[in-house]
Amino acid sequence: MTTPAYYVTTSGNSTALPVGVTWDDATWILTNSFIIFTMQTGFGMLEAGAVSLKNEVNIMVKNAVDVIYGGLSYWTFGYAFSFGEDSGSNPFIGIGYFFVDSSDPNELGILFATFVFQLSFATTATTIASGMMAERTKLFSYSLFSFFNTLVYCVPAHWVWGSNGFLSELGVIDIAGSGAVHLLGAVSGLVATILLKPRIGRYDNIDDEPPIGNGTNSILGMFILWWGWLSFNCGSTFGISGGKWKLAAKAAATTLIAAMGGGFAGCTYSQIRTKGKLQIGDLVNSVLGALVGITAGCAIVKPWEALIIGIIAGMLTLGTIILLDKMKIDDPVGGFGVHGVGGVWGMLAVGLFAENDTLENMTKGQSGLFRGGGFRLLGVQLLACVCIAAWSALSTLAILLPLKYTLGIRLSKDHERLGSDYVEHGIDHHQPTGMMFIGNRVASEPAVYARRGSRVSNADSKKGSDWNIRRSNKIAEANKNIKNDDEDYISTIGDENMTKVPIDHPSAVVSSPRQRSAAKELAKRLSIKEPEPSISSIFGSDAELIPGGVDNKT
Repeated sequence: MTTPAYYVTTSGNSTALPVGVTWDDATWILTNSFIIFTMQTGFGMLEAGAVSLKNEVNIMVKNAVDVIYGGLSYWTFGYAFSFGEDSGSNPFIGIGYFFVDSSDPNELGILFATFVFQLSFATTATTIASGMMAERTKLFSYSLFSFFNTLVYCVPAHWVWGSNGFLSELGVIDIAGSGAVHLLGAVSGLVATILLKPRIGRYDNIDDEPPIGNGTNSILGMFILWWGWLSFNCGSTFGISGGKWKLAAKAAATTLIAAMGGGFAGCTYSQIRTKGKLQIGDLVNSVLGALVGITAGCAIVKPWEALIIGIIAGMLTLGTIILLDKMKIDDPVGGFGVHGVGGVWGMLAVGLFAENDTLENMTKGQSGLFRGGGFRLLGVQLLACVCIAAWSALSTLAILLPLKYTLGIRLSKDHERLGSDYVEHGIDHHQPTGMMFIGNRVASEPAVYARRGSRVSNADSKKGSDWNIRRSNKIAEANKNIKNDDEDYISTIGDENMTKVPIDHPSAVVSSPRQRSAAKELAKRLSIKEPEPSISSIFGSDAELIPGGVDNKT
């Protein structure tokens, strides 16, 4: 096995570090690796906030799967394909360091530090795709996808960051992965969501997207990701010795400023569009899109340029999300807008704004178009985007198509309505799912509730309320055509279709034990042809059918 040049150490000293790497650098690399790992928590909370309650646990489990299955495959062969330099390594793929280990004490530290750092990048790329596949994907099939999806990441990583990668030889600049991580993960997710098709009822005569599931989780997830992004970008200087700490500090400043710019653009746009109401999705996605946009050039642009990059990234992100909805491409978390379009813009922004780095030669002697460097760097950056996107799309298809036609990748309609938390994990949330159908009496639908003394809790969101009102109207129309005389079953409604479930099934739970008991009593009455009870006779005289969420006062 050959030893990469940057692993060369002083001879005879088993505790020496590679040339150019100090103890401070080693500490910096490991610390940032650990912080980047916490981004999985941020992605989990962000995605859980964007889905319905019945799928919250499942989407976070998929983040764990990304680390477990994806991490194992990256240790097995992913790192080797990315950074291996044995005989057989070429500009397309690396060879060497399979089952990452070393018996050479001189390379031990830097090898494992690099592996841990890059492992966090690899799992992030897969996690981006998982959010876009939310609420309709079989967990077992997804686990296999996560394992093999490492192949999707590690080859472009070699192109961009490998010592002999062909894009690296051309002079591509992607400091922390706008293209190699974010664009790649987003294209993979886009292919997956097109294969999966939209969630049941997502575009069924409803123009607007459903309201965000849990805004608190989404915002907390955004902040955790923001925190991790600072390490994502600053850690990519791979040290703080010499002039590296100056670049790391600059990367921190530009990362924050770009996110502020994107958030400002997103907030302004949202409040104009909704006449003063700030949509949580617009806020979160514009900030994250700006973070993706600054990632490629975080250490080589000026602060005011970072602000411009962030503002443009935020607006491109929100525009893309709207466009995909118009095309009926169901991306539950807005992942392609954030990571795909944001990643492309980040790569191209380097070709426009990059300032030649004289501290650590991160720009390889190049400058962007606006710095007098001409079109060459911009062309290389564009070529990198095309190559990464094409590889991601083709390799994702190569993984998912066999799964689709063997094990299947999408949940059945019944399982999708019941929710992945119950189907995949047996979790009974005992949360309100609204009114129930027993026979043809009462509807079960997350957007409709009958509660004593309840009120609309999302009345401050016209968009959310309007969406729920339309859902409620669909249910009312469906009620007219439902006929079900089974005494031991109730039906949960999902757009035009009905799913029979036992009364004791968690999907049939209204909320409280009293309501469950009342439902059973109603079924019993129906079986002996007693007069049909009204909603008020079951839930109280002040119960009413309302759109939207509830703030239960009882």
